[in-house]
Amino acid sequence: MATVILVRHGRSTANATGVLAGRLPGIKLDDAGAEQAAATGARLAGVALAAAVSSPLERCKQTARSVLAQQAQPVRLSTDRQLNECDYGDWQGRKLVELAKEPLWKTVQSQPSAATFPGGEGLRAMQDRSVEAIRRHDRRVESEHGNGAIWLAVSHGDVIKSIIADALGTHLDLFQRIHVDPASISIIRFTESRPYVLGVNTHAGDLAWLAPPPKKRSTRKRSTDAPVGGGSGPGSA
Repeated sequence: MATVILVRHGRSTANATGVLAGRLPGIKLDDAGAEQAAATGARLAGVALAAAVSSPLERCKQTARSVLAQQAQPVRLSTDRQLNECDYGDWQGRKLVELAKEPLWKTVQSQPSAATFPGGEGLRAMQDRSVEAIRRHDRRVESEHGNGAIWLAVSHGDVIKSIIADALGTHLDLFQRIHVDPASISIIRFTESRPYVLGVNTHAGDLAWLAPPPKKRSTRKRSTDAPVGGGSGPGSA
């Protein structure tokens, strides 16, 4: 079992001005976003990351670099276009207050699985490619670094929400019930049985409990079943 740390990029210049940036070039972290990314890096400084993957957009790469700069050991950063921001097409670069008046806005809010942005991508297609990417990287990380490996994926709000919705077994039409702030941390552990959502939209707290417990001499395969009654928590024998 590997564990993925999902981090949304810190606040960008577009976030601060209420603009839907989409895939426009030149959108970077503002000062507040840079501070947020550094704080997220501090939270993860005690977690040994085995790998790191980012959306190719600059605001995500800036956030990833800030996190990785605080790791005790160097971690190579790669990018994956499947973790890119949703292609909002003709909507990108426009003010959110203006877009809220568009007829499609109601569909995005109430039935996102049916929403396709003019000249762009559908939210269903966005979810399909981002979930595929996360699961693919997770298999690779576990294969290369072993059971218990922890890795980083830095992406965008709607992308991360759709990944969490899939892990929860929640229909995309309900993904707007999930909230993901800039530079927040969400955590998913994939197993043979199912994904486990360990945290959503977290901003503070020690993450040392993510480290796998010491291996015991045993020929018995560790169970990935959900514990009846909730279990005894991380770090338990």
